[in-house]
Amino acid sequence: MIFKSPSPAVEIPNMSWPEYFLQRIAPFQEQVALIDAETDRQISYAELKQNIHSIAKTLQKKGYKKGDVFAIYAPNVLSYVSVFQAILLLGGTVTTANPLYTASELEHQLNHSRAICLFTTSDLLAKVNPILKNTAVQEVIVFDDIHSFGALLLDDSDEVFQPAIIDPDRDVALLPYSSGTTGLPKGVMLSHRNLVAHNIQLEAQQDATYPDDNDHLIALLPFFHIYGITIIMNLGLCNGSTLLIVDGFKPKQFLGLIQQYQVRKAYLVPPVILFLAESPLVDDYDMTSMQYIVSGAAPLGKEQVLELRERISCTVCQAYGLTETSPATHKEPDLFKTKLGSVGVLLPNTEAMIIDTETGKPLGFNQTGELLLRGPQVMLGYLDNPKATAEALDVNDWLHTGDMARVDQDGFFYIVDRLKELIKCNSYQVAPAELEALLLTHPVVIDVAVIPKADKKSGEVPKAFVVVKQNISADELIRWAAKQVASFKRIREIEFIDQIPKTPSGKILRRVLRDR
Repeated sequence: MIFKSPSPAVEIPNMSWPEYFLQRIAPFQEQVALIDAETDRQISYAELKQNIHSIAKTLQKKGYKKGDVFAIYAPNVLSYVSVFQAILLLGGTVTTANPLYTASELEHQLNHSRAICLFTTSDLLAKVNPILKNTAVQEVIVFDDIHSFGALLLDDSDEVFQPAIIDPDRDVALLPYSSGTTGLPKGVMLSHRNLVAHNIQLEAQQDATYPDDNDHLIALLPFFHIYGITIIMNLGLCNGSTLLIVDGFKPKQFLGLIQQYQVRKAYLVPPVILFLAESPLVDDYDMTSMQYIVSGAAPLGKEQVLELRERISCTVCQAYGLTETSPATHKEPDLFKTKLGSVGVLLPNTEAMIIDTETGKPLGFNQTGELLLRGPQVMLGYLDNPKATAEALDVNDWLHTGDMARVDQDGFFYIVDRLKELIKCNSYQVAPAELEALLLTHPVVIDVAVIPKADKKSGEVPKAFVVVKQNISADELIRWAAKQVASFKRIREIEFIDQIPKTPSGKILRRVLRDR
Protein backbone atom coordinates (compact mmCIF):
# COMPACT_ATOMS: atom_id res chain seq x y z
CA MET A 1 0.00 0.00 0.00
CA ILE A 2 1.33 3.42 -0.96
CA PHE A 3 0.54 6.21 1.49
CA LYS A 4 0.22 9.74 0.11
CA SER A 5 0.28 13.21 1.60
CA PRO A 6 -3.06 14.67 2.75
CA SER A 7 -1.97 17.97 1.17
CA PRO A 8 -2.49 18.58 -2.56
CA ALA A 9 0.52 18.22 -4.85
CA VAL A 10 2.52 21.35 -5.61
CA GLU A 11 4.43 22.34 -8.72
CA ILE A 12 8.22 22.39 -8.43
CA PRO A 13 9.68 25.01 -10.81
CA ASN A 14 12.66 24.07 -12.97
CA MET A 15 15.01 26.54 -11.27
CA SER A 16 18.44 26.45 -9.68
CA TRP A 17 18.55 27.15 -5.95
CA PRO A 18 20.28 30.57 -6.38
CA GLU A 19 17.71 31.69 -8.94
CA TYR A 20 14.89 30.65 -6.63
CA PHE A 21 16.54 32.04 -3.47
CA LEU A 22 17.37 35.48 -4.90
CA GLN A 23 13.85 35.77 -6.29
CA ARG A 24 12.35 34.90 -2.91
CA ILE A 25 14.39 37.39 -0.87
CA ALA A 26 13.83 40.27 -3.32
CA PRO A 27 10.77 41.73 -1.49
CA PHE A 28 12.66 42.07 1.80
CA GLN A 29 15.63 44.23 0.79
CA GLU A 30 15.10 46.91 3.44
CA GLN A 31 14.64 44.42 6.28
CA VAL A 32 17.28 42.90 8.56
CA ALA A 33 18.35 39.44 7.44
CA LEU A 34 21.02 38.53 9.99
CA ILE A 35 22.04 39.65 13.48
CA ASP A 36 25.21 38.46 15.19
CA ALA A 37 24.02 37.61 18.72
CA GLU A 38 27.49 38.27 20.17
CA THR A 39 28.24 41.65 18.57
CA ASP A 40 24.75 42.86 17.50
CA ARG A 41 26.11 43.50 14.00
CA GLN A 42 23.26 43.49 11.48
CA ILE A 43 23.12 42.67 7.78
CA SER A 44 20.13 43.70 5.69
CA TYR A 45 18.70 41.60 2.90
CA ALA A 46 20.08 44.14 0.42
CA GLU A 47 23.58 43.79 1.90
CA LEU A 48 23.25 40.01 1.98
CA LYS A 49 22.38 39.98 -1.72
CA GLN A 50 25.34 42.25 -2.51
CA ASN A 51 27.70 40.07 -0.47
CA ILE A 52 26.53 36.93 -2.24
CA HIS A 53 27.21 38.47 -5.66
CA SER A 54 30.57 39.95 -4.60
CA ILE A 55 31.83 36.65 -3.17
CA ALA A 56 30.66 34.64 -6.19
CA LYS A 57 32.24 37.16 -8.55
CA THR A 58 35.57 37.21 -6.68
CA LEU A 59 35.73 33.43 -6.51
CA GLN A 60 35.08 33.32 -10.24
CA LYS A 61 37.91 35.80 -10.87
CA LYS A 62 40.19 33.58 -8.78
CA GLY A 63 39.54 30.78 -11.25
CA TYR A 64 36.95 28.76 -9.38
CA LYS A 65 34.17 27.40 -11.55
CA LYS A 66 31.05 25.30 -11.77
CA GLY A 67 31.53 21.85 -10.27
CA ASP A 68 34.28 22.83 -7.83
CA VAL A 69 33.75 21.63 -4.27
CA PHE A 70 34.10 24.10 -1.39
CA ALA A 71 34.27 22.93 2.22
CA ILE A 72 33.00 25.01 5.14
CA TYR A 73 34.51 23.95 8.47
CA ALA A 74 33.20 26.48 10.95
CA PRO A 75 30.62 27.20 13.63
CA ASN A 76 27.69 29.47 12.80
CA VAL A 77 29.10 32.89 11.91
CA LEU A 78 27.52 35.84 10.14
CA SER A 79 29.38 35.27 6.87
CA TYR A 80 28.51 31.56 6.64
CA VAL A 81 25.20 32.41 4.97
CA SER A 82 26.60 34.63 2.21
CA VAL A 83 29.45 32.20 1.44
CA PHE A 84 27.09 29.23 1.26
CA GLN A 85 24.71 31.00 -1.12
CA ALA A 86 27.57 32.50 -3.20
CA ILE A 87 29.14 29.10 -3.84
CA LEU A 88 25.83 27.79 -5.19
CA LEU A 89 25.46 30.91 -7.36
CA LEU A 90 28.90 30.16 -8.80
CA GLY A 91 27.72 26.63 -9.59
CA GLY A 92 29.96 25.07 -6.97
CA THR A 93 29.11 22.39 -4.45
CA VAL A 94 29.20 23.02 -0.69
CA THR A 95 30.33 20.29 1.68
CA THR A 96 29.81 21.23 5.31
CA ALA A 97 31.97 19.82 8.12
CA ASN A 98 31.30 19.77 11.85
CA PRO A 99 33.76 22.13 13.62
CA LEU A 100 34.02 19.53 16.39
CA TYR A 101 35.71 17.15 13.95
CA THR A 102 39.28 16.17 14.66
CA ALA A 103 41.93 16.84 12.02
CA SER A 104 41.78 13.25 10.76
CA GLU A 105 37.97 13.35 10.49
CA LEU A 106 38.18 16.59 8.50
CA GLU A 107 40.94 15.18 6.31
CA HIS A 108 38.77 12.22 5.37
CA GLN A 109 35.86 14.45 4.30
CA LEU A 110 38.09 16.86 2.36
CA ASN A 111 39.65 13.99 0.45
CA HIS A 112 36.46 12.09 -0.21
CA SER A 113 34.60 15.21 -1.40
CA ARG A 114 37.65 16.41 -3.39
CA ALA A 115 37.28 19.91 -1.96
CA ILE A 116 39.69 22.45 -3.44
CA CYS A 117 38.86 25.45 -1.24
CA LEU A 118 38.21 25.57 2.50
CA PHE A 119 36.43 28.22 4.57
CA THR A 120 37.15 28.13 8.30
CA THR A 121 37.85 30.29 11.36
CA SER A 122 41.19 31.26 12.87
CA ASP A 123 40.74 29.14 15.99
CA LEU A 124 40.36 26.02 13.83
CA LEU A 125 43.56 26.57 11.85
CA ALA A 126 45.55 24.50 14.33
CA LYS A 127 43.59 21.47 13.15
CA VAL A 128 43.45 22.54 9.50
CA ASN A 129 47.07 23.44 8.71
CA PRO A 130 48.78 20.09 9.47
CA ILE A 131 46.51 18.12 7.11
CA LEU A 132 46.40 20.44 4.09
CA LYS A 133 49.38 18.80 2.38
CA ASN A 134 47.40 15.53 2.34
CA THR A 135 44.39 17.05 0.56
CA ALA A 136 43.50 18.74 -2.73
CA VAL A 137 42.73 22.04 -0.98
CA GLN A 138 44.41 24.91 -2.84
CA GLU A 139 43.29 27.80 -0.67
CA VAL A 140 42.08 28.39 2.88
CA ILE A 141 39.87 31.43 3.48
CA VAL A 142 39.45 32.52 7.11
CA PHE A 143 36.11 34.08 8.05
CA ASP A 144 37.47 36.24 10.87
CA ASP A 145 40.58 37.44 9.01
CA ILE A 146 39.88 40.77 7.31
CA HIS A 147 42.68 40.21 4.80
CA SER A 148 41.55 36.70 3.94
CA PHE A 149 37.76 36.84 3.88
CA GLY A 150 37.48 40.59 3.53
CA ALA A 151 39.15 40.42 0.10
CA LEU A 152 36.16 38.46 -1.24
CA LEU A 153 33.89 41.44 -0.61
CA LEU A 154 36.07 43.99 -2.46
CA ASP A 155 34.26 44.03 -5.77
CA ASP A 156 35.49 47.20 -7.50
CA SER A 157 35.59 45.96 -11.09
CA ASP A 158 33.10 46.71 -13.83
CA GLU A 159 33.00 43.09 -14.94
CA VAL A 160 29.56 41.52 -15.01
CA PHE A 161 29.21 38.33 -13.03
CA GLN A 162 28.23 35.41 -15.21
CA PRO A 163 26.10 32.98 -13.17
CA ALA A 164 26.67 29.32 -13.93
CA ILE A 165 24.23 27.48 -16.17
CA ILE A 166 22.82 24.90 -13.79
CA ASP A 167 20.85 21.75 -14.46
CA PRO A 168 18.60 21.66 -11.37
CA ASP A 169 17.96 17.92 -11.65
CA ARG A 170 21.56 16.77 -12.01
CA ASP A 171 23.93 19.36 -10.57
CA VAL A 172 24.93 18.77 -6.95
CA ALA A 173 24.42 21.82 -4.73
CA LEU A 174 25.09 20.36 -1.32
CA LEU A 175 27.24 17.47 -0.09
CA PRO A 176 26.60 16.84 3.61
CA TYR A 177 27.89 13.61 5.15
CA SER A 178 25.63 10.97 6.64
CA SER A 179 26.07 7.41 7.83
CA GLY A 180 22.85 6.46 6.07
CA THR A 181 21.42 3.18 7.32
CA THR A 182 24.80 1.65 8.18
CA GLY A 183 28.56 1.96 7.87
CA LEU A 184 30.88 4.94 7.65
CA PRO A 185 29.81 8.51 6.76
CA LYS A 186 28.95 8.98 3.09
CA GLY A 187 28.62 12.08 0.92
CA VAL A 188 24.91 12.74 0.30
CA MET A 189 24.42 14.35 -3.12
CA LEU A 190 21.58 16.88 -2.93
CA SER A 191 20.67 18.63 -6.17
CA HIS A 192 19.43 22.16 -6.73
CA ARG A 193 16.00 20.65 -7.39
CA ASN A 194 16.11 18.87 -4.05
CA LEU A 195 16.63 22.19 -2.23
CA VAL A 196 13.95 24.07 -4.19
CA ALA A 197 11.44 21.24 -3.84
CA HIS A 198 12.05 20.88 -0.11
CA ASN A 199 11.40 24.57 0.50
CA ILE A 200 8.18 24.56 -1.52
CA GLN A 201 6.95 21.33 0.08
CA LEU A 202 7.39 22.74 3.59
CA GLU A 203 5.60 25.98 2.76
CA ALA A 204 2.76 24.16 1.02
CA GLN A 205 1.67 22.52 4.28
CA GLN A 206 0.49 26.06 5.13
CA ASP A 207 0.58 26.09 8.88
CA ALA A 208 1.52 28.67 11.47
CA THR A 209 4.75 26.99 12.58
CA TYR A 210 6.58 28.24 9.51
CA PRO A 211 8.46 31.55 9.58
CA ASP A 212 7.37 34.89 8.18
CA ASP A 213 8.80 38.39 7.88
CA ASN A 214 7.78 39.25 11.45
CA ASP A 215 9.86 36.46 12.95
CA HIS A 216 13.23 36.41 14.63
CA LEU A 217 14.62 32.88 14.39
CA ILE A 218 17.48 31.75 16.61
CA ALA A 219 19.96 29.95 14.34
CA LEU A 220 20.82 27.54 17.11
CA LEU A 221 21.08 24.49 14.88
CA PRO A 222 24.47 24.39 13.19
CA PHE A 223 24.68 25.34 9.53
CA PHE A 224 26.82 22.27 8.84
CA HIS A 225 23.72 20.16 9.63
CA ILE A 226 20.99 19.72 7.03
CA TYR A 227 18.33 20.88 9.53
CA GLY A 228 20.18 24.15 10.11
CA ILE A 229 20.77 24.69 6.39
CA THR A 230 17.39 24.03 4.83
CA ILE A 231 14.96 24.72 7.68
CA ILE A 232 16.52 27.74 9.42
CA MET A 233 18.77 29.32 6.79
CA ASN A 234 16.88 28.60 3.58
CA LEU A 235 13.26 28.50 4.74
CA GLY A 236 13.74 31.36 7.18
CA LEU A 237 15.36 33.75 4.71
CA CYS A 238 12.99 32.86 1.87
CA ASN A 239 10.18 34.10 4.09
CA GLY A 240 11.82 37.33 5.24
CA SER A 241 12.69 36.28 8.79
CA THR A 242 15.63 37.71 10.73
CA LEU A 243 18.17 35.06 11.76
CA LEU A 244 19.89 35.50 15.11
CA ILE A 245 23.30 33.90 14.57
CA VAL A 246 24.66 32.05 17.60
CA ASP A 247 27.71 29.84 18.03
CA GLY A 248 26.37 26.80 19.85
CA PHE A 249 23.91 26.41 22.70
CA LYS A 250 24.58 28.80 25.57
CA PRO A 251 21.58 28.54 27.92
CA LYS A 252 21.48 32.12 29.22
CA GLN A 253 22.12 33.59 25.78
CA PHE A 254 19.42 31.39 24.24
CA LEU A 255 16.80 32.34 26.82
CA GLY A 256 17.85 35.98 26.69
CA LEU A 257 17.35 36.12 22.93
CA ILE A 258 13.85 34.67 23.23
CA GLN A 259 13.01 37.36 25.75
CA GLN A 260 14.75 40.25 23.96
CA TYR A 261 13.39 39.56 20.47
CA GLN A 262 10.05 38.10 21.54
CA VAL A 263 10.77 34.95 19.58
CA ARG A 264 7.55 33.22 18.53
CA LYS A 265 8.86 30.12 16.74
CA ALA A 266 11.82 27.89 17.42
CA TYR A 267 13.31 24.98 15.49
CA LEU A 268 15.02 22.78 18.03
CA VAL A 269 16.34 19.32 18.87
CA PRO A 270 15.30 17.11 21.82
CA PRO A 271 18.23 17.97 24.16
CA VAL A 272 17.29 21.67 24.02
CA ILE A 273 13.61 20.84 24.52
CA LEU A 274 14.58 18.80 27.58
CA PHE A 275 16.46 21.86 28.87
CA LEU A 276 13.40 24.08 28.36
CA ALA A 277 11.21 21.54 30.15
CA GLU A 278 13.45 20.98 33.17
CA SER A 279 16.03 23.71 33.74
CA PRO A 280 15.34 26.13 36.62
CA LEU A 281 17.02 28.86 34.52
CA VAL A 282 13.92 29.07 32.33
CA ASP A 283 11.92 30.59 35.21
CA ASP A 284 14.18 33.66 35.15
CA TYR A 285 13.13 34.67 31.61
CA ASP A 286 9.94 35.76 29.88
CA MET A 287 8.87 32.92 27.58
CA THR A 288 5.35 34.18 26.92
CA SER A 289 6.10 35.10 23.30
CA MET A 290 6.73 31.46 22.37
CA GLN A 291 3.91 30.02 20.25
CA TYR A 292 5.41 27.08 18.36
CA ILE A 293 8.34 24.72 18.74
CA VAL A 294 9.25 22.27 15.99
CA SER A 295 11.43 19.34 17.04
CA GLY A 296 13.52 17.31 14.63
CA ALA A 297 16.79 15.41 14.07
CA ALA A 298 16.07 12.82 16.79
CA PRO A 299 13.06 11.23 18.52
CA LEU A 300 11.22 13.31 21.10
CA GLY A 301 9.49 11.44 23.94
CA LYS A 302 5.86 12.04 24.93
CA GLU A 303 6.97 12.95 28.44
CA GLN A 304 9.17 15.78 27.15
CA VAL A 305 6.31 17.19 25.08
CA LEU A 306 3.91 17.11 28.03
CA GLU A 307 6.49 18.65 30.39
CA LEU A 308 7.17 21.51 27.99
CA ARG A 309 3.51 22.15 27.21
CA GLU A 310 2.83 22.42 30.93
CA ARG A 311 5.72 24.80 31.53
CA ILE A 312 5.54 26.94 28.39
CA SER A 313 2.12 27.42 26.86
CA CYS A 314 3.04 26.69 23.25
CA THR A 315 2.41 24.04 20.62
CA VAL A 316 5.16 21.44 20.21
CA CYS A 317 5.27 19.69 16.84
CA GLN A 318 7.52 16.87 15.72
CA ALA A 319 9.01 16.48 12.27
CA TYR A 320 10.87 13.62 10.61
CA GLY A 321 13.44 13.39 7.90
CA LEU A 322 16.93 12.34 6.94
CA THR A 323 19.95 14.03 5.43
CA GLU A 324 19.09 11.94 2.36
CA THR A 325 15.71 13.71 2.10
CA SER A 326 16.93 17.31 2.46
CA PRO A 327 15.71 16.53 5.31
CA ALA A 328 11.95 16.79 5.94
CA THR A 329 9.38 14.25 4.77
CA HIS A 330 6.88 14.44 7.65
CA LYS A 331 5.66 17.10 10.04
CA GLU A 332 2.84 17.39 12.49
CA PRO A 333 0.32 19.99 11.36
CA ASP A 334 -0.01 22.96 13.70
CA LEU A 335 -2.45 23.87 16.45
CA PHE A 336 -4.88 21.18 17.66
CA LYS A 337 -3.73 18.70 14.99
CA THR A 338 -0.82 17.13 16.81
CA LYS A 339 -0.80 13.57 18.11
CA LEU A 340 1.53 12.69 20.96
CA GLY A 341 4.36 10.46 19.78
CA SER A 342 3.69 11.05 16.10
CA VAL A 343 6.11 12.66 13.63
CA GLY A 344 3.15 13.94 11.68
CA VAL A 345 1.87 13.47 8.17
CA LEU A 346 3.62 13.33 4.81
CA LEU A 347 4.58 16.62 3.20
CA PRO A 348 3.11 17.41 -0.24
CA ASN A 349 4.51 15.39 -3.19
CA THR A 350 5.84 12.77 -0.76
CA GLU A 351 4.87 9.10 -0.79
CA ALA A 352 5.59 6.35 1.71
CA MET A 353 5.41 2.60 2.01
CA ILE A 354 5.81 0.39 5.05
CA ILE A 355 7.20 -3.03 4.19
CA ASP A 356 7.65 -6.30 6.00
CA THR A 357 11.35 -6.60 6.83
CA GLU A 358 11.38 -10.33 6.07
CA THR A 359 9.31 -10.55 2.89
CA GLY A 360 9.56 -6.99 1.53
CA LYS A 361 5.79 -6.95 0.99
CA PRO A 362 3.87 -3.70 1.56
CA LEU A 363 1.87 -3.42 4.78
CA GLY A 364 -1.28 -1.47 5.66
CA PHE A 365 -2.52 0.83 8.40
CA ASN A 366 -1.29 0.15 11.95
CA GLN A 367 1.21 -2.47 10.83
CA THR A 368 4.88 -2.05 11.72
CA GLY A 369 7.67 -2.39 9.16
CA GLU A 370 10.50 -0.49 7.47
CA LEU A 371 9.62 2.98 6.23
CA LEU A 372 10.28 3.69 2.54
CA LEU A 373 10.02 7.20 1.07
CA ARG A 374 9.77 8.75 -2.38
CA GLY A 375 9.61 12.39 -3.44
CA PRO A 376 11.43 15.29 -5.11
CA GLN A 377 13.43 16.00 -1.93
CA VAL A 378 15.16 12.59 -2.04
CA MET A 379 18.90 12.65 -2.78
CA LEU A 380 20.59 11.73 -6.06
CA GLY A 381 22.69 9.13 -4.24
CA TYR A 382 25.95 8.74 -2.33
CA LEU A 383 29.12 10.23 -3.83
CA ASP A 384 31.37 7.56 -5.40
CA ASN A 385 29.50 4.79 -3.62
CA PRO A 386 27.23 2.93 -6.06
CA LYS A 387 26.88 -0.04 -3.70
CA ALA A 388 25.54 2.07 -0.82
CA THR A 389 23.34 4.03 -3.26
CA ALA A 390 21.81 0.82 -4.61
CA GLU A 391 21.17 -0.41 -1.08
CA ALA A 392 19.43 2.83 -0.12
CA LEU A 393 17.56 3.66 -3.36
CA ASP A 394 15.79 0.80 -5.11
CA VAL A 395 14.89 0.58 -8.80
CA ASN A 396 11.54 2.27 -8.17
CA ASP A 397 13.23 5.24 -6.47
CA TRP A 398 12.09 4.23 -2.98
CA LEU A 399 14.51 5.33 -0.28
CA HIS A 400 14.91 2.65 2.38
CA THR A 401 15.20 4.63 5.62
CA GLY A 402 16.22 1.86 8.01
CA ASP A 403 13.56 3.13 10.43
CA MET A 404 10.66 1.01 11.66
CA ALA A 405 7.31 2.81 11.50
CA ARG A 406 3.56 2.50 11.43
CA VAL A 407 0.83 4.80 10.16
CA ASP A 408 -2.66 5.24 11.59
CA GLN A 409 -5.94 5.68 9.72
CA ASP A 410 -5.56 9.49 9.83
CA GLY A 411 -2.20 9.35 8.04
CA PHE A 412 -0.07 10.11 11.12
CA PHE A 413 3.24 8.26 11.19
CA TYR A 414 5.02 6.86 14.25
CA ILE A 415 8.70 5.89 14.32
CA VAL A 416 8.83 2.90 16.65
CA ASP A 417 12.30 1.41 16.22
CA ARG A 418 15.42 1.50 14.12
CA LEU A 419 16.79 -1.12 11.78
CA LYS A 420 19.81 0.97 10.99
CA GLU A 421 22.85 1.00 13.22
CA LEU A 422 23.12 4.76 13.56
CA ILE A 423 23.48 6.33 17.02
CA LYS A 424 21.92 9.76 17.60
CA CYS A 425 23.93 11.61 20.28
CA ASN A 426 22.71 15.17 20.90
CA SER A 427 21.03 14.81 17.48
CA TYR A 428 24.42 14.24 15.78
CA GLN A 429 25.01 11.04 13.83
CA VAL A 430 27.52 8.58 15.20
CA ALA A 431 28.40 5.55 13.06
CA PRO A 432 29.17 2.44 15.14
CA ALA A 433 31.39 1.12 12.34
CA GLU A 434 33.64 4.18 12.64
CA LEU A 435 34.19 3.67 16.38
CA GLU A 436 34.64 -0.07 15.93
CA ALA A 437 37.32 0.48 13.30
CA LEU A 438 39.10 2.90 15.65
CA LEU A 439 39.05 0.56 18.66
CA LEU A 440 40.36 -2.32 16.55
CA THR A 441 43.56 -0.35 15.96
CA HIS A 442 44.40 -0.57 19.69
CA PRO A 443 46.96 -3.36 20.22
CA VAL A 444 45.01 -5.16 22.98
CA VAL A 445 41.60 -5.17 21.23
CA ILE A 446 40.62 -8.38 19.41
CA ASP A 447 36.99 -7.62 18.55
CA VAL A 448 34.44 -4.91 19.28
CA ALA A 449 30.83 -3.89 18.78
CA VAL A 450 29.34 -0.46 19.45
CA ILE A 451 25.66 0.12 20.20
CA PRO A 452 23.49 3.04 21.35
CA LYS A 453 22.77 3.36 25.05
CA ALA A 454 19.78 5.42 26.15
CA ASP A 455 20.70 8.68 27.85
CA LYS A 456 18.20 11.23 29.15
CA LYS A 457 20.31 14.28 28.31
CA SER A 458 21.83 13.23 24.98
CA GLY A 459 19.17 10.83 23.72
CA GLU A 460 21.74 8.12 23.03
CA VAL A 461 25.45 7.68 23.69
CA PRO A 462 27.91 5.12 22.29
CA LYS A 463 28.61 2.03 24.37
CA ALA A 464 31.25 -0.51 23.31
CA PHE A 465 31.46 -4.23 23.95
CA VAL A 466 35.12 -5.19 23.68
CA VAL A 467 37.08 -8.44 23.51
CA VAL A 468 40.71 -8.02 24.62
CA LYS A 469 43.79 -10.25 24.69
CA GLN A 470 45.26 -8.73 27.84
CA ASN A 471 44.01 -6.66 30.74
CA ILE A 472 43.28 -2.97 30.24
CA SER A 473 40.91 -0.74 32.15
CA ALA A 474 37.76 0.59 30.51
CA ASP A 475 38.73 4.14 31.50
CA GLU A 476 42.11 3.84 29.79
CA LEU A 477 40.55 2.59 26.57
CA ILE A 478 37.86 5.30 26.68
CA ARG A 479 40.49 8.04 27.14
CA TRP A 480 42.60 6.63 24.28
CA ALA A 481 39.66 6.64 21.86
CA ALA A 482 38.40 10.07 22.97
CA LYS A 483 41.58 11.75 21.74
CA GLN A 484 40.86 10.68 18.18
CA VAL A 485 37.21 11.60 17.60
CA ALA A 486 34.89 14.59 17.93
CA SER A 487 33.41 15.01 21.41
CA PHE A 488 29.92 13.80 20.45
CA LYS A 489 31.39 10.51 19.17
CA ARG A 490 33.19 9.67 22.40
CA ILE A 491 32.47 6.25 23.86
CA ARG A 492 30.83 6.70 27.26
CA GLU A 493 30.91 3.11 28.49
CA ILE A 494 32.88 -0.07 27.77
CA GLU A 495 31.83 -3.56 28.77
CA PHE A 496 34.35 -6.35 28.35
CA ILE A 497 32.93 -9.53 26.85
CA ASP A 498 34.29 -12.95 25.86
CA GLN A 499 32.84 -12.98 22.36
CA ILE A 500 30.89 -10.61 20.08
CA PRO A 501 27.64 -12.30 18.96
CA LYS A 502 27.51 -12.55 15.17
CA THR A 503 25.55 -14.21 12.38
CA PRO A 504 27.17 -17.06 10.41
CA SER A 505 28.09 -14.47 7.77
CA GLY A 506 29.92 -12.37 10.38
CA LYS A 507 27.39 -9.56 10.91
CA ILE A 508 27.25 -8.23 14.48
CA LEU A 509 24.02 -9.10 16.29
CA ARG A 510 23.55 -5.69 17.87
CA ARG A 511 20.05 -6.46 19.08
CA VAL A 512 21.46 -9.28 21.23
CA LEU A 513 23.86 -6.77 22.80
CA ARG A 514 21.12 -4.18 23.28
CA ASP A 515 18.97 -6.79 25.01
CA ARG A 516 21.74 -7.37 27.57
